[in-house]
Amino acid sequence: MSLKTGQVTGLILAGGRSRRMGGVDKALLDLAGQPMLGRVIERLRPQVKRIVVNANEDPARFESFGLPVIADRMEGHLGPLAGLQAGLDWARRETPDARCVASAAADTPFIPADLVARLLTAIADTGATSAIASSGGALTPVVGVWSLALVDALADALRAGTRAVHRFAEEQGSAIVEFPFVEIGGDRIDPFFNVNTPEDLEKARALLATETARG
Repeated sequence: MSLKTGQVTGLILAGGRSRRMGGVDKALLDLAGQPMLGRVIERLRPQVKRIVVNANEDPARFESFGLPVIADRMEGHLGPLAGLQAGLDWARRETPDARCVASAAADTPFIPADLVARLLTAIADTGATSAIASSGGALTPVVGVWSLALVDALADALRAGTRAVHRFAEEQGSAIVEFPFVEIGGDRIDPFFNVNTPEDLEKARALLATETARG
């Protein structure tokens, strides 16, 4: 399957409960002078044709970003796989020119600038219907590109009790793309470093402050 970025809808998963952050909305935490979600949007926007945000509860809290906000289609806060299903279903209905969805988490502020291009290349090279990211030998399955043809299989998997994105990716034979660590402020950082705790947030703030100071 040969795809171009113009056929890709970006999906930012912001529906987590942020338990390790004390239940606050991680996507709206300040990071280098803007909400963390804003940083992820900036990184993803040049790589896709449009972006939609998956989040539960009150969508009005994201109104300032000017993007569609969609909730999980299945009740019960079933995790990022349910968010991915909502994104695929929305893209199939609302963006008829799209052929796939590129997913990223709202708490991964350092996603690579060539993320989508490399995942699309892996799909084209392998004939798979999806590709997921890896770094340092560890999978980050919530970061991936997924064919809209998977929407029904994903809904079936959720109904059958599958909750882990990596399990669904494995079942679908997803291609795996290894991304190198990046240097920020003299430190080698996982490009899929995610902000789960207050300590992670302070680390991300320090890294971005150093990056800004260096120009």
